Amino acid sequence: MNMNPNQGSNDSALDVLILAAGLGTRMRSKKAKVLHELAGRPLINHVCRTAFELGPRKVYVVVGHQADEVRAAVLNELGGDRVEFVSQTQQLGTGDAVNSARSLLENEDSTLLVLSGDVPMIRSATLARLIDIHRTHRSHGAACTILTVEFNDPTGYGRIVRDVGGQFDHIIEQKDASDEQRAITEINAGIYCFQTRKLFEALSQVRNENAQGEYYLTDVPAILSEAGEDVAIYLHNEAREIEGVNNRKQLAELEHVLRERAVSRLMLDHGVTFIDPKSSYVSESAVAGSDTIIHPNVTIEGATAIGEGCVIRSGSRLTNAKIGDRVEILDNTVIVDSTVGDDCIVGPFAHLRGKAVMLDNAKVGNFVELKKTTLGRGSKANHLTYLGDATIGEDTNIGAGTITCNYDGRNKNPTTIGSGVKIGSDTMLVAPIEVGDGAVTAAGAVVIEDVPADSLVAGVPAKVKKSLGEAKAKGDL
Repeated sequence: MNMNPNQGSNDSALDVLILAAGLGTRMRSKKAKVLHELAGRPLINHVCRTAFELGPRKVYVVVGHQADEVRAAVLNELGGDRVEFVSQTQQLGTGDAVNSARSLLENEDSTLLVLSGDVPMIRSATLARLIDIHRTHRSHGAACTILTVEFNDPTGYGRIVRDVGGQFDHIIEQKDASDEQRAITEINAGIYCFQTRKLFEALSQVRNENAQGEYYLTDVPAILSEAGEDVAIYLHNEAREIEGVNNRKQLAELEHVLRERAVSRLMLDHGVTFIDPKSSYVSESAVAGSDTIIHPNVTIEGATAIGEGCVIRSGSRLTNAKIGDRVEILDNTVIVDSTVGDDCIVGPFAHLRGKAVMLDNAKVGNFVELKKTTLGRGSKANHLTYLGDATIGEDTNIGAGTITCNYDGRNKNPTTIGSGVKIGSDTMLVAPIEVGDGAVTAAGAVVIEDVPADSLVAGVPAKVKKSLGEAKAKGDL
């Protein structure tokens, strides 16, 4: 099956309309429902990303509650090249939401895919199949095609009512249904394909004569059918995909599903060992190499990439981290937006952030923080150290208690430490400062001036006490 419906047997363009204007009162939140996060991303972003996988001409997003925040979330995920936002000023039902886009779409000869912004699990392959059925129904295509599934407990969903021949008759909402209709287990997933012009023609006939006083998009298929148009049904066999998020419990359930999928994918497809899969949280976009071992209570978020043969110990959290091969990350280490090279050791209780970089064979130990710092190949900072806005060369040793004093009250300033340097315990490096290759600072030094290469500095403030270069030349070192 072709994943790009624009290349299918019917060559009409594909547009997508995503309904994302509601607040979601059952979430018991001041935040719009589609902004609640699943697997670290807003619900609306999951739906938008799936829509874009279909290669549409444009994606239209209907916004209402917290419209600016919803716009920002979508644009942060996708950019603005093929996204357009539509405002629904009053939330008067799904029909009213679609009608908000009338001026942009009613004259288009296109296939319009209508999605809900709070149904994040739907797959692009399922939607591609829906579009294909819509365009090829009875050879000439349907005016409307409805995605349906069967639930053992359909409570809360609109039911699909079929005629005696098993064809579509109408959709009845839960609150408007009779006891007999409520016993129907085939439900409306809230996902549709329409011929765009016919949708808006029918939408003009929708009335709000129902228990909610709203304009239901679900009335449109029956209106089209009564007018002699073909309405098709795609009964999908994966009910999990169309589950919406209406409350915190459902959100947690979907989070659990995604976590299980991610862990299973890494174990079965990538050869990763999880000591206790149920206690590990892994994002759907994370990857890891073969023979890596993940211990209990590890959190791996965002687009984290872990190499082969690594060991990630308990209590650690990796967010958008890039980890090389054969890296050992010890207990309770946090690595955010940072990179660790091959054969490094990090932790325990270490913190890397702000695009920190550890080059190959480097080591960061207990209670060491790196922020916007590059630690060179083979260099070590083993204990109780803060290195911020620093660049450190190869085979340098940073003593316990060292601090790069990078903030002067107004600006962040850089520290540059060369290769083969030995920084003594409790050294304060007052930036901006540069320490040359092969230099040594004595314990407790407060360094406020650049340190020449191959020299020893000591004191408060630190002064040059010896030229190590001369001592080496004389054979004293």
